[in-house]
Amino acid sequence: MDVTIGESTVSGTAQAPPSKSYTHRAILAAGHSEGATVRNPLVSADTRATMRAVEAYGGIVDRSDESALAVTGFDGRPETPDDVIDCANSGTTTRLVTATAALGEGLTVLTGDDSLRSRPQGPLLDAIEQLGGRAESTRANGQAPLVVGGDVGGGHVAIPGDVSSQYVTALLMAGAVTDAGIDVELTTGLKSSPYVDITLEVLDAFGVDAEQTDDGYSVAGGQTYDAGDAYDVPGDFSSMSYLLAAGALATEDELTVTSAFPSAQGDAAIVETLERMGAGLDWDREAGEITVRRSDLSGVEVGVEDTPDLLPTIATLGAAADGVTRITDAEHVRYKETDRVSAMAEELTKLGAEVEEREDELVVYGEESELRGATVDGRADHRIVMSLAVAGLVADGETTVTGAEHVDVSFPDFFDVLEGLGVRLR
Repeated sequence: MDVTIGESTVSGTAQAPPSKSYTHRAILAAGHSEGATVRNPLVSADTRATMRAVEAYGGIVDRSDESALAVTGFDGRPETPDDVIDCANSGTTTRLVTATAALGEGLTVLTGDDSLRSRPQGPLLDAIEQLGGRAESTRANGQAPLVVGGDVGGGHVAIPGDVSSQYVTALLMAGAVTDAGIDVELTTGLKSSPYVDITLEVLDAFGVDAEQTDDGYSVAGGQTYDAGDAYDVPGDFSSMSYLLAAGALATEDELTVTSAFPSAQGDAAIVETLERMGAGLDWDREAGEITVRRSDLSGVEVGVEDTPDLLPTIATLGAAADGVTRITDAEHVRYKETDRVSAMAEELTKLGAEVEEREDELVVYGEESELRGATVDGRADHRIVMSLAVAGLVADGETTVTGAEHVDVSFPDFFDVLEGLGVRLR
């Protein structure tokens, strides 16, 4: 599907979708329990992949209530799936449920689409083997399809932290139900550490104790997942970033984004980034509302070591700002659904931006950029699609974004929300 966006202004109120990161973890945590209700979940292509995995391991996910998921869990003992688990395009699903597979007595086969089968899983496979399990890439390249099992009982692992924090999350979530627990030693600095903070927050809500240690993280074994009455998913700051950027660039009065309650999400850093760029912005944390006004923005330097999902949004803001926006610590952003550093450099260039791509940086020269409508490739990546759509709000003429259906991964009604705010699109 292609979506064409005309230069537009926005105004009104929009609700941020529920957090994808929290929803993934809550669904799997509920699967590890006897059963739990997950309220206000994000139901999207990615989170449906995690639901399928929980059901493949013997759980049941009842979606009859539109505002909640009623999960009957497998109580920490996953069955051997009857078939291959298709993780589609969800890297989070793949990593989290790969560690779950290591708890099973039989073997689980996990795969996904072309993009997912190019993403690195080697450190997690190595960690499972360190625990005495079986974990293989069928092509011996550290990428899916994966074959995993071994009924691991816990232990100590040493893994790098500079590829993906999801390896740590996967091991902590599985480790809680092993006999001995799992101690994770990080051999390098940890990228995207706020995502592990999210994991610790969700584990705590399900009654599981895990902690950061001097050299990594640790979770004790023999624990039971129990969320009590229910678990409530907070709003998603990654998705919120596109709405806030739209307000800062194109509101005619002001734009209010709701469900913006504080949490462990690192992507809440978009608020500080917008303020540093000069956006008029107020955050009522108690009410969970952020109000943003159109402002003349100035370029800044922003490191995305811990917030890789913000790179496309910040690059778009930089293309419409004065001065230079330098996005640093970005090499790991190349290993997402697509190489987001190259993708944003190439697609913003089509729109008239002056962009310089480096191995670990993306530099956007806003003062030399004059955005004009063009046809741009969404790269089958939800974050690229939404960021380019925001750029289209301030580009002269019309901007067509291809592959727009991929917003279903994290923000299924994104274009409906934009249209409700006054954006001209078809």
